[in-house]
Amino acid sequence: MRYRPATGVTRAGLYQGPSPLTGYWCVMRVNDEVGALLEEYADLLAITGGDAFKVRVYEKAARSVAGHPADLAGLDAAGLRGIPNVGKSIAAKIEEYLSTGSIHALEELRARIPVGVRQLTLVPTLGPKKAMVLYHERGIDSVEALSEAIEAGHLHGLPGFGARTEENLRHGIEILHKAGRRVPLGTALELAESVVADLAAVPGCARCAFAGSLRRMRETVGDVDVLAASGRPAALMAAFTGLPLAEQVIAAGDTKTSIRTGAGLQVDLRVVPPEDWGAALQYFTGSKAHNIRTREIAVHAGLKLSEYGLFDVATGTKIVSATEDEVYARLGLPWIPPPLREDTGEIEAALRGELPVLVAEADLRGDLHTHTDLSDGLASLPDMVAAAAARGYSYYAVTDHAPGLAMQRMTDEKMLAQREQVRELDGRHNGMRVLHGTELNIDPDGGVDWPTGFLAGFDVCVASIHSHFDQPAAAMTRRLIRACENPFVTILGHPSARLIGRRAPVDADWDAVFAACARTGTALEIDSLPDRLDLSAGHVRRARRHGVRFAIDSDAHAVPHLACTRYGVGTAQRGWLTADEVINTWPVDRLIGFLRANR
Repeated sequence: MRYRPATGVTRAGLYQGPSPLTGYWCVMRVNDEVGALLEEYADLLAITGGDAFKVRVYEKAARSVAGHPADLAGLDAAGLRGIPNVGKSIAAKIEEYLSTGSIHALEELRARIPVGVRQLTLVPTLGPKKAMVLYHERGIDSVEALSEAIEAGHLHGLPGFGARTEENLRHGIEILHKAGRRVPLGTALELAESVVADLAAVPGCARCAFAGSLRRMRETVGDVDVLAASGRPAALMAAFTGLPLAEQVIAAGDTKTSIRTGAGLQVDLRVVPPEDWGAALQYFTGSKAHNIRTREIAVHAGLKLSEYGLFDVATGTKIVSATEDEVYARLGLPWIPPPLREDTGEIEAALRGELPVLVAEADLRGDLHTHTDLSDGLASLPDMVAAAAARGYSYYAVTDHAPGLAMQRMTDEKMLAQREQVRELDGRHNGMRVLHGTELNIDPDGGVDWPTGFLAGFDVCVASIHSHFDQPAAAMTRRLIRACENPFVTILGHPSARLIGRRAPVDADWDAVFAACARTGTALEIDSLPDRLDLSAGHVRRARRHGVRFAIDSDAHAVPHLACTRYGVGTAQRGWLTADEVINTWPVDRLIGFLRANR
């Protein structure tokens, strides 16, 4: 099967082009690209009033394709039909796209739907059917037009759009505007790594790395900064502007060139002499507030710090510039990890010699929140266990959804049968312990699925909020604290329930919740999925002051998701966490002791 991408493929075999769903330039596996197109097909079917069953079929197929571990481009027709939820018709559409770069049926649906209606569905809480109602009944075809219509009262009297719906739409538009054109960490990181890999291969490139907010592992990124060291900058500039993602060259120069991708994301390349690498990397990593502090320290020492180096003010002599370590050392500071460079106390900690040794991805010994095809995951338990073992883990927990999430149709019998399978797999992959867990649903009163007798059979219980996100702060606080007080709840999963750019965090007295977690021995999760990163770094910093323990989990619903822990680790680093504060860095015996301590 010959794969003809819509835009381009990197040397690593990844699609790079505008996301079919968001329009952001992205770098993704071909599987993710095709999954996004199938999801778009499902959405357009829903907008046009298509059969609800068919819509669900395509939604399931989209998730299965995106989460499939094998590269679609390497599968024949039989291999495509072997993917769960992919039948003959969907397999034919995938084959059509892989061979021609388009899906005729999708193009027909796109032609029937105004572009603005599709954009309306990006507003949180606004589904496809309501978006179509707004278009047909009020002529609303953009987010801006929707905002104007709400403020002018033009939705009054429209069935299904009462006062509460209007308020939810206002809030959704606010969330959308706050996200702006910022790109999620995962998307930006994959793009940046692709650019760095391409430029590092150019003859004469001594070093190349991404910098800016991306190097600091911010959860969203406004633009991408790439820094290279070379004595031959012209060759790097030519290679950069020749990349497939370069839709427009904004500015071109000897030392800096900026391009804009097809979706409007700016990527800046700066090339410096190899001897100035350290000073430039420190400067362009930022943050602005951190750099102001380091420059102040330089001034007080009679020095001048810039992207060109650290200079003696009196003589103009360059003192150091080759490495970041040298620059910081000359300022009387140890090297400060990029995720801490936000002027949130890192300078003071460095001067006191109290910078933490931050947790690293290599410190993780296991994953304590994952899903299989028993609930809403895509891979079987044996496949997920094998993939976890391949990552070198000492332990791995499967935590499929409990019955309170009705759409998963979980039963006691299914969960007990899985437990037997877990016991059979325990220790079979390089001695890796396989733990049987579940993700419980925290109901509006703080209760969870299953009675205590049944919960006692699990090795680990993650409890999460999956509904009733708009409770008042006092009720939400009581809800979370009551869940923590359940002796069988060992981890509070994605605690704020936020979806970055789509759903705001729930409102709660977080210090009261964190204090309850510390008191009850409940670990707080950092969910590593790029659209969650929950807890946020700010909440992590607040929580650790209460002495809370944390778990950095993938929340994987497919084999490729296991690698998302890199984003969770970045968030943990921004929260100043050390390895000892993260329970899934501990040896298995210590972890098991913690999981059983409060039962």
